[in-house]
Amino acid sequence: MLCSHDGFTPLPIGETAPRRGSRFLAAVVLAGLGLGVLAGAAGAETLRWSRSADALTLDPHAQNDGVSHTILRQIYETLVSRDASGTLEPLLATEWFVKEGDPNIWVFKIREGVKFHDGADLTAEDVVFSLNRVRSELSKLRQLHADVEGVTAVDDHTVEVRLRGPNLIYPNNLTGSYILDKGWAEANNVVEVQDYAAGKDNHAVRNTNGTGPYVLKGREVGVRTTLTFNPAYWAEEKPQVTEVQFLPISDNATRVAALLSGEVDFVHDVPVQDIQRLQNAPGVTVLTGPENRNIFLGYRLDDAPLKSSNVTDRNPFADPKVREAVHLAVDRDAIVKVVLRGNGTPTGVAVPPFVNGWTQELSAYEPQDIARAKDLLAEAGYPDGFTVTLDTPNNRYLNDEAVSQAIVGFLGQIGIKATLASRPYAQHSPLIVNAQTDLYLFGWGVPTFDSAYNFNDLWHRREGRYGAFNPSGYANPALDAKIEGLGTETDPEKRNAAIAEIWDVVKGERLVLPLHDQSIAWALRDGFEADIRADNSPRAFDFRVSR
Repeated sequence: MLCSHDGFTPLPIGETAPRRGSRFLAAVVLAGLGLGVLAGAAGAETLRWSRSADALTLDPHAQNDGVSHTILRQIYETLVSRDASGTLEPLLATEWFVKEGDPNIWVFKIREGVKFHDGADLTAEDVVFSLNRVRSELSKLRQLHADVEGVTAVDDHTVEVRLRGPNLIYPNNLTGSYILDKGWAEANNVVEVQDYAAGKDNHAVRNTNGTGPYVLKGREVGVRTTLTFNPAYWAEEKPQVTEVQFLPISDNATRVAALLSGEVDFVHDVPVQDIQRLQNAPGVTVLTGPENRNIFLGYRLDDAPLKSSNVTDRNPFADPKVREAVHLAVDRDAIVKVVLRGNGTPTGVAVPPFVNGWTQELSAYEPQDIARAKDLLAEAGYPDGFTVTLDTPNNRYLNDEAVSQAIVGFLGQIGIKATLASRPYAQHSPLIVNAQTDLYLFGWGVPTFDSAYNFNDLWHRREGRYGAFNPSGYANPALDAKIEGLGTETDPEKRNAAIAEIWDVVKGERLVLPLHDQSIAWALRDGFEADIRADNSPRAFDFRVSR
């Protein structure tokens, strides 16, 4: 049996169809970015794809961020994938099931006839190597495999994964765990995952060898990544897009101007202030929809003094009254209405509605109450407030810097004087991973469609394969035990009850300030069609060329 995208509904399994079908700037500015030459060179099957940021790395297990995954999933493949609706579908595994007689083992049948880009055959040995690599210490995807005790190749095309107990949703955790060629990794000294947080390099950072539909042909970090169709790709269906030029353009106005001038074909992240203009622009189609991603404000929560505050003997955020004051100071509705121009949904829980464990009751939140917030700060011993630095990305989420600027204003109304430190996501992410931030804006998508993904990474203490994105210092042994228990609970009702209990703690203790569930906005020039995906991770394979 398979588990469906909600993790609990059994689905019959069999071999299925393998794929997929969802004037402001002068021209000299675009040419200066290296884009002008592309307009004449691009053919009908070339997709020039732009977004605000570039991948952090091409080592497929080193980072867990959506921008990196966007490029990686064109090149590498996973055992299972999700279609545009979020339903699990076969990819490098043609079927998967719990082993008869041993409920602790998941069996995966590996697709035959698949080759890596260098011509090597895909075998179970490569899958075993990759799953061991992805759950190693330096991998930022290791929490997805926290319950795995061992991986074994039964034969060339069968892999068994032993877990510490029966696990209902383990296949859901595999949609971002890419499969590498073991021989290539050994030959190029990339058996170990890149230590991204320490600034280390390896051959896999700028070189790839996947089984996916596109081959890496060139990469200039921050400028252009070029992919071409893999003629030996295993699927019978072939893509209409045969070349992809991925062009990161951080400036919003320049990115939109490039689309309108025909320098790019697809803008992945339309600035909210330009959505209506592009909807009315001739030759452009705008696709919008809800994203499986929540944006929140996070704090340092341990007792050590903040590094960026004038309070030097304790941590104000360790006091629940201060966190409640922050919650009451921030006007979520105003952020969505004014800063995001309606492109989002205010919420009181750090998980979007797509995800198992979300409820309407959890999403409720208190309205802004400045007077009560000031009173709480005074009760906590900060009648005059305090200072702190708010770290924010400026090229990752919808209007992320503007959202953070609004938060600075709200905090100022209650006496918390926040200094905004704005950085590209490539510099912001290490602050989270290395626990070097006192107050930060962050976004979290949930590719497993299950709340355990949030709990394992964000609120379990940093230990072993857990807590990779928990920079807060928060540690609650009782909560950790509940989180770990989700990995082996076989009764769906009991498991969902435990999820609800964990959310009650996360929300009740105000461990983060949920702001809004983000919306997606894509824009395509005439001649290209696509289906919007809730994971906001397009597949070039699925684009349709109609010009």
